Amino acid sequence: MPVQRLFVGLEVPASIAEALVGLDPGLPGVRWVAAEQMHLTLAFLGQVAPEPAADLRTRLAAIHFSRFFLPLQGIGTFPAKGRPKVIRLGVGRGHPHLFQLHKRVTDAALAVGMEPDLRPWHPHLTLARCQGVTLQKMSPFLRAHADFDGGLVPIDAFQLKSSRLTPNGSIYTTELAVHAL
Repeated sequence: MPVQRLFVGLEVPASIAEALVGLDPGLPGVRWVAAEQMHLTLAFLGQVAPEPAADLRTRLAAIHFSRFFLPLQGIGTFPAKGRPKVIRLGVGRGHPHLFQLHKRVTDAALAVGMEPDLRPWHPHLTLARCQGVTLQKMSPFLRAHADFDGGLVPIDAFQLKSSRLTPNGSIYTTELAVHAL
């Protein structure tokens, strides 16, 4: 088995993802994420060889968590100032169950010798990627959706996914799904 580009994430229910795609403002230079690709990344792991990937699967499968609900709130950009690279949907402030799950996933990766991205984690859903778009051109859309409320999303599983980069965007494959107790 070859090296895989891996991440651990939470999938968005199809009905919610479709509704989010419907927010696409149609701005030039803004490429909206397809509904089936929308997810919240718990940990990006990068290129992983087969043996550590197998060890990671075992550790992730042993993670126990209870179902919880995640609030989807507020549309903004990364970075918040300057030229935006990403349009993102926030997930409320400091959701304890989400941060506990993130820590367990990160600890599992560290235990098998992986170094996940250890920069400060800002949980979000990437809605679109931007290229050559100014914040000024996006301002009407951002103002109209700053207080967007997507409701509560049930979180009852997380997935280990492989990501294959193509000229038309990434293709994700679920390698493992771990369900809530």
